[in-house]
Amino acid sequence: MPSEAFTRYEQRDGAAWITLNRPEARNALSAGLVTEVYDHLTAANADDAVRVIVITGAGKGFCAGADLKNPPGQRTGDERAVPFSDVLSLIIEGAKPVIAAVNGAAFAGGLGIVGAADIVITADEAVFSFSEVRIGVIPAIIAVVCLPKLGRHHGTRLLLSGQRFDGPAAVTYGLAHRSVPRAELEAAVQEELDGLSLAGPIALQECKKLVRLIPQGTLAEDFEFTAKWSREMFLSEEASEGMAAFREKRKPAWVKD
Repeated sequence: MPSEAFTRYEQRDGAAWITLNRPEARNALSAGLVTEVYDHLTAANADDAVRVIVITGAGKGFCAGADLKNPPGQRTGDERAVPFSDVLSLIIEGAKPVIAAVNGAAFAGGLGIVGAADIVITADEAVFSFSEVRIGVIPAIIAVVCLPKLGRHHGTRLLLSGQRFDGPAAVTYGLAHRSVPRAELEAAVQEELDGLSLAGPIALQECKKLVRLIPQGTLAEDFEFTAKWSREMFLSEEASEGMAAFREKRKPAWVKD
């Protein structure tokens, strides 16, 4: 298991929970924290016992963005340093779905994790801000993952102004799927996990890939590509078990009693 100086990693009923654990620094993205998150994501994606990954923060904040004293990707001595963009890429391209459980403030780079995650559940009280412009820089890397969700309309205003907004507004802007009172956040995340647990493990991973890959070609190319993909899935062992369970009015083997 990777080191956990700046994070916590635990498995609960098929979910890998990665907790950013620098509450004294509002879970800012230091080089060490980012490297640990990357290693935890890699381990979770390679673990057959893990079906879903959850990223959250310790204390009152989710993530304050880059640690300006020790920024991501910057080596300290002989320590390995992973670029933050590699973490965002792994969240998006990794096999397992990723849920961001936004327990508190998510500023700057913290919004990168929100933008990259497949499902985002936030506390109503969480505060969001693309705060980079207020220190004279731009949210360049995180724009890659946030602008597709925000669109140009909301993205222009939020990135230019750096204004703060709360959980319900994040839902309105397309950054989050659901906003609940902070005391109900973990229960809301568990509801998502319970729903995902009903899906076939391979189908869950293939659906994540489907959302990422379509559309990429012409309409005809996408139909041809997905028709082949669909045939392969219908012929899989998992599909055979799922359809047999449906006919026999029982739970498929991957659903726990």
